[in-house]
Amino acid sequence: MKRAVLFDLDGVVVDSHHAQLATLAGFATSALGRRVTIADLPSWAATTPREHVLAELGHVGTIDQDSWDAATGTATLTAEPFPLVTAALSALRAAGVATGLVTLRNRRRVDWLLPPDILDLIDAVICYEDAAPKPAPDGLLLALDKLGVAPAHAVFVGDMPSDMHAARAAGVTPIGAGWGFSSPTALTRAGATVVLPQTARLADALLSLISLE
Repeated sequence: MKRAVLFDLDGVVVDSHHAQLATLAGFATSALGRRVTIADLPSWAATTPREHVLAELGHVGTIDQDSWDAATGTATLTAEPFPLVTAALSALRAAGVATGLVTLRNRRRVDWLLPPDILDLIDAVICYEDAAPKPAPDGLLLALDKLGVAPAHAVFVGDMPSDMHAARAAGVTPIGAGWGFSSPTALTRAGATVVLPQTARLADALLSLISLE
């Protein structure tokens, strides 16, 4: 029976917390014509849509995508994959478990964040332009369709309440990433079956969970 582990990208596969804040600060500095540092951002900036954060800083109107891409491209140079997830991807591949990535990033930005050797370990990548964004289940269901795995035989590792809601809606077991953007309490309240800690034994934990499905 074929099984799969799906992952969110930001905060789960890639440690992009600083990069996300740096993108906001860099774009705001350019757009507002004044120095905006990460310390100037509201405390909720990392987990709130960019439009709300920028509006709080005084930005009005639409977001210029070329300027946003420039800020993003520079900031993502500070982002690195979590070693525990890289090791888990390799172990899952060795165990014959299919893997997928379901992210709100567009495909070009995924390539900015993930080096080729990490992408090579992922069997299906579903981006913003491929399906309705989470918390809709569409992206998860599309990934599983590509992998040929039934929802009942898959888990989704995410770090936001919307990830847990998407997994529940797709019929996939929701697993909280305790090292990500949201607290374990928030993930549990959103429906996470379990919240995994930041551990070098992540692969063992995931293999145990999917064996129970």
